[in-house]
Amino acid sequence: MISSLRGRVLVAAGSTLVIDVGGVGFQVNTTPALVLASRVGDELSVHTVLIVREDSLTVFGFGTRDELEVFELLVGVNGVGPKSALGVLSVLSPDEVAAAVHREDDAAFRKVSGIGPKTAKLIVVSLTGKLAAPAARATSAPVASGSIGDSVLAALTGLGWSEKVAAEALDETILAVSEADAASVPTLLRLTLARLGPAQQGGRAR
Repeated sequence: MISSLRGRVLVAAGSTLVIDVGGVGFQVNTTPALVLASRVGDELSVHTVLIVREDSLTVFGFGTRDELEVFELLVGVNGVGPKSALGVLSVLSPDEVAAAVHREDDAAFRKVSGIGPKTAKLIVVSLTGKLAAPAARATSAPVASGSIGDSVLAALTGLGWSEKVAAEALDETILAVSEADAASVPTLLRLTLARLGPAQQGGRAR
């Protein structure tokens, strides 16, 4: 079992990363948000799972542990393969998945390519009781103090940014974006990375 990988990014394109670990390049299937956040030549740490099939060995990786855990729950649902599970996490954050399940909102999963009405309902039924209800967030509380902000911060530090620089950029981003954007881990991660920008690279932890 490959539970994590840490190494230099060789390729970052589409929904695929290639990470050099000790001279071996591992192809990792991941979310477009993490690919966009990754820069060739930089060191990256990802949480991974190896999916074994008769004709293939495929590694799926994520910036946060929460994403990996939700992915593993999704692939355990009848009719949901690894690609569909990855598709869900490309559209919804772990908190959004949990919220949809607790609301019994199968429409949230029907937005994902390849997931039809029956499978969407089965996801809700199968995951009920397996995901903690997302904590209610007071409108006056900063998003960075909640699980969404924590997930983004963990992804940024995993990409090599120092916690101080990442937290400052995250807080600035939260103040500047809409509530809808601040409630999505992939969107918030992308916007925070855009704010950090190449000019901020000196703030990375080495």
